[in-house]
Amino acid sequence: MREPVISIVTIVYNGIETLDKTINSVKNQSYNHIEYIIIDGASSDGTIALIEANESVVSKWVSEVDDGLYDAMNKGLAMATGEYVWFINSGDEIYDSTTVSKMVAGFQDEWPDVIYGDTVMIDADGNEIGERRLQPPQALSWKDFRNGMLVSHQSILVSTKIAKRYNTRYRFSADFEWCLQALKEARLVHNSELILSRFLDGGLTKQNIVPGLRERFDIMRRYFGLFSTILKHIPIGLRFVWFVARNKRF
Repeated sequence: MREPVISIVTIVYNGIETLDKTINSVKNQSYNHIEYIIIDGASSDGTIALIEANESVVSKWVSEVDDGLYDAMNKGLAMATGEYVWFINSGDEIYDSTTVSKMVAGFQDEWPDVIYGDTVMIDADGNEIGERRLQPPQALSWKDFRNGMLVSHQSILVSTKIAKRYNTRYRFSADFEWCLQALKEARLVHNSELILSRFLDGGLTKQNIVPGLRERFDIMRRYFGLFSTILKHIPIGLRFVWFVARNKRF
């Protein structure tokens, strides 16, 4: 079985201080079949020059004004020609240089529709600060998202055959619905049993925590029903409070 092409997409806007680490995490992969796409939102801080300096690793890129993060991600999705799409945005990193090779080597007799793994949180200096509050289960289905986003968006790869466009009605939580839809569509979901990404703490959703949670509640209500969503938010809220009290972060 030939090895699949992985389309890695990075969204960036004025990311001169964060993009270099992200590019290097792609550049340093031991896996050869990577299509690397960068979608820039018309940066003015030197980001474009950084992209141009790395055109040996960047397969495609565009710099233009967009209508927010998920509009930019839809552009990247439209440009992806690999078997899988993987969003590693500016400031985030693939876990280490062997991650993609190990992930693909773990496939069995056929390519899965969705691949997922674990995530570690990092600070602006690249130091690991711990695990995410929610952990991926051993086996994952779309119904598990009743308990929240158990898998980080940076640690899930989706077959381009089933990947849908992001719903830009949501400004902060469209990734939650995108992952849920992919899992609902998937016939075969594969747990890589690897840490796939290093996620820069303090992203868009965290900076807009209240409207992001409102959007996520609305998505859960649409997919799982209002009563079920309200009931599930009781343990979700308790786990959130316990995590913050214990770790002094969320």
